Order: sequence, then structure tokens, then C-alpha cells
Amino acid sequence: MKVKRDFLRKIVEEDLRLGKYKKVITRFPPEPNGFPHIGHAKSISINFGIAKEFGGLCNLRMDDTNPTTEDIRYVEALKDAVKWLGFEWNGDVKYTSDYFAQLYEYAKKLIKMKKAYVDSLNEDEIKEYRGSVTTHGKRSKYANRSVEENLYLFEKMKEGKFRDGEHVLRAKIDMTSPNMKMRDPLLYRIRRKYHFRTKDSWNIYPMYDFAHCLSDYIEGITHSFCTLEFENNREIYDWILDNLDLKSPRPYQYEFARLNINYTVMSKRKLLELVKGGYVDGWDDPRLPTIAAFKRRGYTPESIVNFCESIGVAKANSVVDMSQLEFSIRDDLNLKVPRVMCVVNPIKVTIENYDGFEEIDAPFFPPDVPKEGSRKLPFSKEIYIDRDDFSENPPKGYFRLTPFQPVRLKYAYIISCQKVIRDAQGNIKEIVARYYPDSKSGSDTSGIRVKSAIHWVELKSSKRVELRIYDRLFKCENPKGVEDLNPNSLKIIKNAFVEPSVINSNEVRFQFEREGYFYKEPVDYCEANPVFNKIVSLKDSWAKKAEFRQSSNISKKTNTKEQIDGEVKPLTKEEQLLFDRYTQELKLNSEVANTLARDKNLAIFFEEALKEFDLAPAIANIVSNEVARELKQKGAERLSFEPKDIAKLVKMIDKELISTKIAKQVFEEMCKSGDDPEDIVKRKDLMQISEPTLILPIVDEVLANNPINVEKYRSGNKKLFGFFVGQVLKLSGGKANPKVVNELVEQKLNIKL
Repeated sequence: MKVKRDFLRKIVEEDLRLGKYKKVITRFPPEPNGFPHIGHAKSISINFGIAKEFGGLCNLRMDDTNPTTEDIRYVEALKDAVKWLGFEWNGDVKYTSDYFAQLYEYAKKLIKMKKAYVDSLNEDEIKEYRGSVTTHGKRSKYANRSVEENLYLFEKMKEGKFRDGEHVLRAKIDMTSPNMKMRDPLLYRIRRKYHFRTKDSWNIYPMYDFAHCLSDYIEGITHSFCTLEFENNREIYDWILDNLDLKSPRPYQYEFARLNINYTVMSKRKLLELVKGGYVDGWDDPRLPTIAAFKRRGYTPESIVNFCESIGVAKANSVVDMSQLEFSIRDDLNLKVPRVMCVVNPIKVTIENYDGFEEIDAPFFPPDVPKEGSRKLPFSKEIYIDRDDFSENPPKGYFRLTPFQPVRLKYAYIISCQKVIRDAQGNIKEIVARYYPDSKSGSDTSGIRVKSAIHWVELKSSKRVELRIYDRLFKCENPKGVEDLNPNSLKIIKNAFVEPSVINSNEVRFQFEREGYFYKEPVDYCEANPVFNKIVSLKDSWAKKAEFRQSSNISKKTNTKEQIDGEVKPLTKEEQLLFDRYTQELKLNSEVANTLARDKNLAIFFEEALKEFDLAPAIANIVSNEVARELKQKGAERLSFEPKDIAKLVKMIDKELISTKIAKQVFEEMCKSGDDPEDIVKRKDLMQISEPTLILPIVDEVLANNPINVEKYRSGNKKLFGFFVGQVLKLSGGKANPKVVNELVEQKLNIKL
């Protein structure tokens, strides 16, 4: 695929033309606090792709500055993702922790230059002193400390003499800056935690804004590509490098739009909730948007890279349709994988006038695919066909097998139905048929005309397989969380049959004709129980749904933008002020902030709820989604609840009195009855159970009922952990606190017998 000349490539091209740099050096700098997802794939593709295109280098650097969330297994997952996608990093894997000593010295230099100070305000005071988008901030009284005192305190912070949060190191910039990021930003904080690489060597850790730009400089990075949420951080990036009087050349930061895809979530927090809560089978569950999940499902690295290149590099956030990603894998596999036959819903057919056994030559690829290869298809008097390929009362236009209509067995003979055999319940269990000896495919002289060919497998030589049919993980385009999970996202078929060439082949991916593309399950596949994951359907099964939505005049606008003739409608001055306050002061997600800022009624509702309970992100999420939906359907005058009710609902979630899943039920009841949310919880007995002594008997019951799985877990199959958690949550009616459940299940499973 030809790479588009996007704005990032034009910047690099111009810098090289002007001689600004001798060699392009980029970097992919993830935090090792979760498994990389498809959004990371885009960043990988951009950073490694641009470096390769311009004959440069790309570093892989772990931004390991938060020991409370990072782990070596996430490092390995990130390394594996880059390798699997086909890229090679420059030299060894690099870590921000490699530069801790240098970063510490740079911080001391800023102190000596009187451009940094140790602040002793607490977290709430720092937030209060920062001001807002409409009011200036106020500098801390501790900013007047002498250089000697600052150096002394900073050294004692490093030595672990203070508690977490007791002091921080801040840059001394401008408390009146319109960019709130520049109001004396934090450079270091105390974290007396064990670090997976440096162990207990450090008690202070640099903040992202301080470590990132200097790590880029130390590595000789020329172009620092970041997603749009770091746009306001660019000013700090430049300030630190400029004020330290570092030698040229120095790096510069450029931002591009992050990748958002409908019907999924990309937030690490939400992905972690899915994994920890047992809603999915680990980080590599094929329904997740992680690279490990796509790999396990059967996607090819080429399809992922092609997808990232096809969507381009933009300056404005947008949402990409999942079908575009599915098109990429479908397009890639179409010219690669062999076509074989699999009967998903088998019914036996006995060909009464056929005796003996033969092997039929059949190609693996159709004529329009430039690949060769064939296999022998066993054929005898007993075969399986799919139940959908036979109908006693066929609708108009049905061209498969009926009591009155013959059909061709693909690559083989034409057969006709003679008799139907039923079981005691009246269900069809077998079809008796006749074949036409002179109708063999390729040498047919029978003169019988048929309008279709159906797939089949020979009964004795075929192999029973398990098929895992995956669908969208969420049932709506813009999911909020687990409450929007699609209950039909996984369907397991245990009684399908494939032709023997599938089992005997070295290939791992196949097109099961008329069923879709499938992949040998890399974890659970075994000779006794062959398992195949469905990668993707042959056609976009969601396209008709989209067409229906369009024909029904249902708006397809997302919460992130408004469009006029394909252009993003700019915010008004008033809306921009709100947006800035929401993102910078209240730390709201940019999509949520955009939704609230553009809708006056929503913004008013949000502000009123916030006065009742100051937890902006949680209230904003409910208002921008659930409340917004009700407002759209009913109007502000007909709402059956008030802002204070939403505040009460959020407060119960925050105090862990109810789960987010239960909160969804409570909100629906509020919409219907208008009752107080606290009364609804009491009346319906929806209070979350957090007391371990009440949850422990349920855990014991689940473990007692699943002794085989317990043994498998203790023998090394750690993926079953999510199964046990899910069963406990199910038995508790969704009321058990997932955090407590996780702790108790882990405790019980790890008890040595």
C-alpha cells in the first residue's frame, strides 16, 4: 500500500531538506501498565514507519515512571506487539528509568537556576491554588525557599525521608498562564514503591512532562510524535528543553489524532476492568482490541498495519468504523488462505445407491486467486450437509436441496432427496438421497440442471471441531463500560465437522466456505479437541444494520464532534471556554467535554449536579451519555429526575455502595418512576456486598462446584481466574464488590492443599 503524504511526513521531509537534522530518529514510548491495543498499533506504525521511510531509526522506550501500575509482563507484551507487527527497534529496548540519575541532575540544575522549587502544599491545596480557566492561579508560599533549602529537601525526598505526597518538586513558570499546564507544573513526586527495574533505589519519580522531553533529548530523538491529548503539554516540553540550555539539535513535539473505533473501548482503565472483573478471558481474549487479542483471534500483522495506513494521519479526532478494520483482514486473507469445507450444523445424508469409496480432486483456491494447491476429498455413501441446506417447505428463491429439487455437492455429484427420517420428537435426523453417477463435477453428462452447490464432508473421515464465533464485544457504538457488553459476543459451536485436509494441513488460517475465515486457536487447540476462532465473516454482517439506521433517519453523529459537509464545526468562544475548563481544570475526557460544552442544557445539568457532589469525571460520564439520551427523547421539562439525583447516584458508586452495573438499573428505574435513587436501592435491595464474610461462602460454593477447573488453575492455567470471578459475580446477582471478589478468589485459589 502506498503511504499517504500526511502532515507529519511533510514536516520530516522539510526538516531534512533544510538540514535541521542529519538523521531522523523517532521513538515509541508506551507506559508498561497494560497490554497494547489497536491505538498503540497506529502509533507504532507512524513512528516506525516514518523512521524506516526516511532511512532513520526508531527507539522502543518504556515510560516506566510509575511503579504502582507497571509490570514486566506488560513490557514483554509491548515488545511482542512491535515484533509481531513487523518492526525492529534501534538497539536494545530503552527505559526512562535508564535516565533516572541524569533526570535527577537536570532537576537539580533547574533548582540552582531558581526555576524549580520544592512545594509542601497538599494535593487539594495545589489544585485550589492552580486556579481555573477564568481565574489566575496563586503561587505557593513555599516557592520562596532558597536554592540551598530546595536542594536539601529534594535530596531528602530522594533518600526516602518523607511520606508520599509530603513534598513535590515544581517548575517555577507562570501561575497566570492561560495554559493551565504551565502553572508551576509538577516535576517530581514521592513514590516509596518497589520498581520492577530499579527495585528500591529511588523514592522519587519524575512526572511525564519532565521525563519525556529529556528522555527524547538524551536519545537524540528528532521528532516526538504524540496524540492530541498531549497538545497542551507541548509548551512544557519546549520550556524544559529551552531553559536547561541544552546543546542543539533538540527534539520537537508534534500531535496527531488518536485512533478511536466504535463498538469497543480503548481506555486502559476500562480494559483492565474487563480483565480483572472476569468479563473476558484475559488480555488476549479475541473480543478485545488489544494486539495480543487480534493475534490470538487470527488477524495478520499485515492487515493491522494496512488498516493503520489506510485511515491516515489526521489532526482532528474522529471515530473509525469497526467494519473498516474487518475489511482489512478480509482483504488480506482473501488472497492467502485455502478454501475448505466445514459443516457447522450437520445433518446426516445417506446416499442409498452409492457403494464404495473415492477421493475427489478439489482446488484450494478459486481461479481468480493467483495461488495453486489442491487436496483429496474423501467421498462415500454417508456424508454430512448443513441443516440450512435442506428445506421441506422452501421459500421462494431457495435453490438448495428440497424433496422436489436436486442440488450439487460441491466438487462432487448431484443428489436428490428420497426420504426424510425423523426422531421420536419429529425432528429430522437423516436424509436418504440418490446420486446421479454421470453428474460428477468437471465431467457432468447427466443433463440435470441445478442452481446451486452446497458444501459437505464425508462422515467417517471428517473431524469434529469446536468453533468460537466472535461478535462485537459491546452492543452499542459508543460504549460506556461493562453495562453495554453484548451478551452474544461469543457463541461456541461444539458439533461442527471439517474435511480431513484442515486437520492434516500446516496452514493455520482457512476460509470455511460460506461461513467465514477461521484460525487454529493457539492456546486451546489440541488433537483431541481441535478449536478454531472465527476471524471475520465473509461479508460485513453489520452493513445492513448501518443501512437500516440510515434509512430510519437515526443520527450517526458521535459525541466527539459535529460535522457540516465533512468539516468539524468549530466551538463558539463560549463553548471553547467551557471545553477548556472541563479538560484542563476538571480533567474530563475530551469527548465528554466536547459533548457537554456544545449542549447548553447538558452543561447546566452537569454544573448543578457538580454542586451537589464534586466528582466531575463520574458525573460527566453519566450526564453526557444517560442524561443526554433522556434529554433528547423527552426534553428538559419532562425529565423525571434532577441533577441532585444524579449526584446521589454517583456518590453511591463512589462509596462502593452499588456497582456501576447496578447503577444502570437504578438509573432506568429513576427514568420510569422518578423515585429517589437511594430509595430505589433500599427498596430493591441492590446494595453492593463488600463484606468479605458474606462473599466468602459464594466463593467456596463456586470452587466446590468446579473442582476440575480448580485443579487446572493450580496446574498452571491462570486464564481460568476470570471464570471463577465471573461465576461468583453471577451467583451474587451482580451485587458482590468485584475488587473484594478478586481478592478472595485469588486468596482461595492460591492456598496450598
